[in-house]
Amino acid sequence: MQLSLEGKVALVTGASRGIGAAIAQAYADAGAQVVLTARKVEGLQEAVALIGDRAHPIAAHAGDPAAAELAVAETIERFGRLDVLVNNAATNPHMGPVIDVDIPRWDKTFEVNLRGPLVWTQAAWRAWMRDNGGSVLNIASIGGMTGGGPIGVYDTSKAALIHLGKQLATELGPKVRVNTLAPGLVKTDFARALWEGAGDTADYGWPLQRIGMPTDIASAALFLASDAAAWITGSLLVVDGGAMAAS
Repeated sequence: MQLSLEGKVALVTGASRGIGAAIAQAYADAGAQVVLTARKVEGLQEAVALIGDRAHPIAAHAGDPAAAELAVAETIERFGRLDVLVNNAATNPHMGPVIDVDIPRWDKTFEVNLRGPLVWTQAAWRAWMRDNGGSVLNIASIGGMTGGGPIGVYDTSKAALIHLGKQLATELGPKVRVNTLAPGLVKTDFARALWEGAGDTADYGWPLQRIGMPTDIASAALFLASDAAAWITGSLLVVDGGAMAAS
């Protein structure tokens, strides 16, 4: 089955590297014009150079409502539409027990990981999707489905994001679909502390016995953004090599 986004415009937050960059690449390869956002201009420029002429950078902080509105407005002004929003940007400033987190780091985590997806979705909804339809995809984590991990604050924010996706799906239908992806352990710089030293083909104890790659998540993100998923909303798709099944 050929998945196409021809004629569509997508905006991906946190798209300068890792999962976000892989999603942007997949969308561009499928025919979309893709706006990449991130805080650092240098990283965005590098990603755009790799993806090609269908990629367009806008520097923006994912947790800033004003930045979200400006980026969405610039996207629509340039391309005349906004069909797909991917809320991928995330942060994890605290490693360790939740009980030990200081409040500024707690607030920072939720500002980017939960408030961010809300304000970007609000901006896309108000500026385009309320009248014209579209698709929103939130990138969560299987950590949001379990307890006891080493990044509990991050996981708590992702648990809330999973619920937010379901809630928004009930509110924004039938014109807008809202779905959530929950990746397992993926080989990115963001998750380096969780996989470094184990190797790509180590026995991780789950059925597919390998660490995930950003392209694994991008393939699922392409499906959910495409018309092949036209009757899917409010769903959580786990992409983890079977880790949850083996837990």
